[in-house]
Amino acid sequence: MAERARVAMPSARNASSARLIGVSRQIIELRQEIERVAASDAKILITGESGVGKEVVAQILHSASARASRTFVAVNCGGLSETLLESELFGHVRGSFTGAYRDKPGKLEMAHEGTVFLDEVGEMTLRMQGLLLRFLETGELQKVGADGGGRRVNVRVIAATNRHLRELIAQGTFREDLFYRLNVIHLEVPPLRERREDIPVLTEHFLGLFAEDHACVVRHVSAEAMKALSRYSWPGNVRQLVNVLERVAITVREPIVTIDELPIEVRAQEAHGHHPKRERRRTVADDLYKRLIEDRESFWGCVYALYMDREITRGTMREVVRKGLEASHGNYRIVARMFNLESREYKRFLNFLRKHDCQLPFKEYRQ
Repeated sequence: MAERARVAMPSARNASSARLIGVSRQIIELRQEIERVAASDAKILITGESGVGKEVVAQILHSASARASRTFVAVNCGGLSETLLESELFGHVRGSFTGAYRDKPGKLEMAHEGTVFLDEVGEMTLRMQGLLLRFLETGELQKVGADGGGRRVNVRVIAATNRHLRELIAQGTFREDLFYRLNVIHLEVPPLRERREDIPVLTEHFLGLFAEDHACVVRHVSAEAMKALSRYSWPGNVRQLVNVLERVAITVREPIVTIDELPIEVRAQEAHGHHPKRERRRTVADDLYKRLIEDRESFWGCVYALYMDREITRGTMREVVRKGLEASHGNYRIVARMFNLESREYKRFLNFLRKHDCQLPFKEYRQ
């Protein structure tokens, strides 16, 4: 199901408690940069891999701004179709389309005098990019099905993406004028594998929260388990770490988590050893492809599961598929076998790729 926009008042727990947890140089510098730019109304573009905490950064910026007493609205631009995203952002009038039984305000209108956070802005279609650009230039809302212009609103726009927008501009899939409108101030959130010293701090912090929220008995992890957590590559970044910690907090019945109680992928990487210099040059797609080809993990249990949990992005999924097509010279049946799928799963595999716009043209790889 597509993820709906989220609206949070500053008094809500998720906004008031938004923090960047960590002791690394990168996180300290990011906190300092946030302090410098939060008071401004300038548009901000936050970049970083999926799961690094871009929305947390946006919430902190809002809470530290003059708009803190107003509404913070988050919209996942990648989780909605073009038609639904237009309605979510700008609203619609009654009768504008099937199911529009009443007038509905858009999220930009709901965020008047507050902040709107546009997550995964790189996934917008060119038409939606044009509508957003017009709004940024005029501040005027054009509701779906309305005649003429609508009311003007005053919102601060913070956008985020895990895509390389300059590459999308070169490919003709992202508007250069919109990029410069959004990229007044640029903040980059580093991946977790590049700030491993933050992992113990994050682990203790989230285990404490789960103990409070779920009345869990788990309080700490053993030294061996912490070593494994710190060495794992975390393709899903902080979001994946939080999911792992919540799982063990709920299922483990002792105060200290041992290495045997960690997920198999975390333990497997520890068993195979760790080469930090080499790993920093690898991408998330590289790590996932290695798990498919060398570790013989199933596509469904590896890549698909992370994608459906939103721990990796569509861009990462497409990169994994691209690697398979290069190795198979454009043969999707061979790709399916490489990804450890049974022959009866081939159609399901292709249908999944088509549905999520991850099926790349195979002809360019047949050379």
